[in-house]
Amino acid sequence: MTVDTFQEAHLFGTPIRDLGLRIEGTPLEPVVADFSQEVARLGLRVEPHLYLSTEWGVPFGTVAIAIPFYLAHPELTALHEERTGFVEGVDRHDILRYLRHELGHVVNYAYKLYERPEWVEAFGPITRPYREEYRPKPFSRRHVRHLPGWYAQKHPDEDWAETFAVWMTPHLDWRREYADWAGALAKLELCDRLLRALRDEEPVVTARDLDEDVGEMPYTVQDFYGAVHEESAETLPGLDGALCSLFAAPSSTATGDGDGERHAAAALLRRLQRTLPAEIYRWTGHFPEHTRSLMRQMAERAEELDLGYPARREDETARELAVLVTALAMSHVQTGSYLP
Repeated sequence: MTVDTFQEAHLFGTPIRDLGLRIEGTPLEPVVADFSQEVARLGLRVEPHLYLSTEWGVPFGTVAIAIPFYLAHPELTALHEERTGFVEGVDRHDILRYLRHELGHVVNYAYKLYERPEWVEAFGPITRPYREEYRPKPFSRRHVRHLPGWYAQKHPDEDWAETFAVWMTPHLDWRREYADWAGALAKLELCDRLLRALRDEEPVVTARDLDEDVGEMPYTVQDFYGAVHEESAETLPGLDGALCSLFAAPSSTATGDGDGERHAAAALLRRLQRTLPAEIYRWTGHFPEHTRSLMRQMAERAEELDLGYPARREDETARELAVLVTALAMSHVQTGSYLP
């Protein structure tokens, strides 16, 4: 079943709670089984409870791990990528990365590690305001690298969860990997000491309260993605100059050597919009939805100016465009503006 036939089967307008989505019997089941074995090898007495919800997460004060419902159905996964441009859990390897991160939250809450002085000293107070928008410092050696976007720099709770996930990853020699990263290594060493001691402790929190369980969602898939609004990028007064330096108007794109085929710049921007935002997010921390909005604005303006490029320079132009968008994204991450 494709995304189109999924919609044609009237499932698009069916309440999500009536779609029968579950972990068992889906591509998630063997991944969750592998994860359960990893958890068992830790020797902890905490038992995480996994369920389907709207997004990855662990409700504070629980041991329940929410997995995005769209990962339980290949067509929903494809639809999510089509609508948002970014899937958190593209394959088994990636889903396990997210599960290890979420287990870090479970362990933190189950044992209330965030109340221990050594935890606060290393990661900071968990009461620090949690902001969706944050400005990471790429390649900072005070934080580990695990999820895309330098996620450990977002909040002390995320810093711990990322550190835990790296510590937990099978076959990863984290001491060698982070040997020259004094700040990150110190956190990993603390994590190692805490986790060894926790094997003899009973968790103080075992609640499994679920937040938006898939079996209770009254809204439809159409409603859910209808709520995912495209962000409006800031107005870029220098956008025309940047686009014109890369592309050209019709009269300027003839090659003069018999090969005058011309491709539209807007088409290239819209094609790259499907893949580039996720790649940029991984290395810059610029959220995919922001990059999609930026590239949409660039495509609309390129179309208005009727910009194009010689067909024979397709690969070179795509590379130059990727560099331009990345540069704008980095400026936004560091200064809060694309063209400060």
